[in-house]
Amino acid sequence: MSARAIWKAKLKLNGTRIPVDLYSAVADRAVHFNILEEKTMTRVKQHMVDPESGKEVPADEIRKAYQVEPGTFVILNDDELDSLEPEPSREIEITHFVPPASVDAQMFERPYYLGPDGDQEAYFALAEALNSKGKEGIARWIMRKKEYSGVLRAEGDYLFLVTLRDPKQVVSAKDLPTHAGRDLDQKELKMATQLVEALEGDFDPTEFRDEYRDRVLEFIERKAKSKAPKLHVVRSKRATTSLESALDRSIKQLKKEKKAA
Repeated sequence: MSARAIWKAKLKLNGTRIPVDLYSAVADRAVHFNILEEKTMTRVKQHMVDPESGKEVPADEIRKAYQVEPGTFVILNDDELDSLEPEPSREIEITHFVPPASVDAQMFERPYYLGPDGDQEAYFALAEALNSKGKEGIARWIMRKKEYSGVLRAEGDYLFLVTLRDPKQVVSAKDLPTHAGRDLDQKELKMATQLVEALEGDFDPTEFRDEYRDRVLEFIERKAKSKAPKLHVVRSKRATTSLESALDRSIKQLKKEKKAA
């Protein structure tokens, strides 16, 4: 299935503008269920209900509000919210370029591809320049009434754009509890290093699938044919109390598997 562009824009680098198409780089493959009424097997709808009276609240009586403190709300109407929206634009402005890995991974949110939309020479020249210089662009743009910031990078011959989270959403490692336990045991540290070395290898994304989703879809398919299978319980492994013994067992198992191979 060929990719379909979801938005058109122009990359802006000072006075240069390169027309591009935006494509989603991920696809939703989650299992979505319908909510049905048990007797009629028809879809049910959600309604806004007054929790005290239990009565449905008509749409024209519903207001948006922001709670500034417990029990105190600021009411906002549609006109007020519309006046606060950013000015629409079709430009993705590259403000500056930075070395790779300058942006922390927890800042990344959603990936997109940028494809050429007309001026292919300028598009592929930019992708090649990013590859040769080893740089990534910091971008800002407005799309569908929302402001975004992101990182522009080259993926092979194409451009790749990843949206960034608001910095206020990111939890810093500095906020984690500090290490207050015993000093590291050198024997355990050596064994942990051996375990890391024994597990070295290449990343193959096809090895990592949503097995729960696969089981659900397989069960649904078989149940639709009136052949509901027996489900096997997935048991969790019991935690070990000794890090050293756990590492030792892991290393021995890895050596055994490599020898057998």
